[in-house]
Amino acid sequence: MITDNIYIKFYRLKIFSLFALIIISFSCEEKRPELGLKSGTWRGEIIAQGNSIPFNFEVNKADGAYEILLINGKEKLKIDRIDIFGDSLFFDMHIFDISIKAKIDQEKLSGSYSKNYAEGYVLPFKAVYGKEGRFDNKKVSNEFDGTWETTFKDVKGKTTSAIGIFKSDSTGLNGTFLSKTGDYRFLDGYVEKDTMHLYSFDGNHIYKFKVHKENDSILKGEFWSGKTSYKNFVSVRNDGARLPDANSLTYLKEGYDEIDFSFPDLDGNLISLKDEKFEDKVVILQILGTWCPNCMDETRFLSDWYRKNNSEEVEILGLAYEIRPDFDYARERVVTMKEKMNVPYDFVIAGTSSTKSASESLPMLNKVISFPTSIIIDKNGKVRRIHTGFSGPATGIYYEEFVDDFNQFMNSLLNE
Repeated sequence: MITDNIYIKFYRLKIFSLFALIIISFSCEEKRPELGLKSGTWRGEIIAQGNSIPFNFEVNKADGAYEILLINGKEKLKIDRIDIFGDSLFFDMHIFDISIKAKIDQEKLSGSYSKNYAEGYVLPFKAVYGKEGRFDNKKVSNEFDGTWETTFKDVKGKTTSAIGIFKSDSTGLNGTFLSKTGDYRFLDGYVEKDTMHLYSFDGNHIYKFKVHKENDSILKGEFWSGKTSYKNFVSVRNDGARLPDANSLTYLKEGYDEIDFSFPDLDGNLISLKDEKFEDKVVILQILGTWCPNCMDETRFLSDWYRKNNSEEVEILGLAYEIRPDFDYARERVVTMKEKMNVPYDFVIAGTSSTKSASESLPMLNKVISFPTSIIIDKNGKVRRIHTGFSGPATGIYYEEFVDDFNQFMNSLLNE
């Protein structure tokens, strides 16, 4: 009996201890900081070729779901594919097959930036909470303002031409470089003595420019892009600088007057311009890739134009050239872009992501030298214009000129 009482007391003591442990655990759980990503502004940093590439992003949380807005100059790119497991954070970079993986440590993040389609393309990433803007207390100066005729040279000695346009105001120093195949998108930065520093990160492009002022008319600089690319350049002040006509670089070979192809759409059905859908209509063919930020600018422009001007007289068809030859992979990338950017027109899978592949798939063209390239076809099926590259919003007046010219040309075709 005494022995039984001892066992009973011992059993009760174990039960009490277990309850006490549970209570203590709940108490500690209540005091433990909530796991998750803190809402507000963060400053991120990617290290590439020994350079720090700073950028900002905003974190918002509503109804238990996170949203990230990647800030690049005047644009904000929405990221809504975000996963958090314990103290681990994973998110994709907008429409690109690129991701960031990081450990959450209260108001800090540390991890890596990876291009998933490129083997070994991994760069260090970190971020800190509460930092507004790309830089702390950096000087803005107007001494670099203006238009600069620029020649880039790579490590093999190959040269390319561009136009640098820079402007400073109360919001900071910004600008871009415009080339015959497109622009370098939104750049912003600061001036340190006689040197300008410019940066861009749009989820895909990782750019740093360091520009030294030789005198009021000449700049010398260096340009780092991504993991390995490097160029130097010289710029000469020239307010009248112009690039070759974007409508003259790609054209039909002698003996051709129309475009012919048969490519699968996103459901695997073969599409041709001979299909009834395109008969007696003005057709815009967009040569693009979802991996291409300049293509993203053009897609945004064409989507907006199409929604405002959609009628029975015009069709837009995107010819997608994706990184991998696998149809299912290519389809997934295009579907992701269509959904995230709310694109109202159709796409086909045309080939892989090289100008050589694009040129071979459209042998009636002299060559495809840029993603994007747009081909405008009249109601009779005749090619009326081929526009190489795209001068996006970052180019200011150049973009405005393009929009005006495009609208006038399309109006003339629709009224024929």
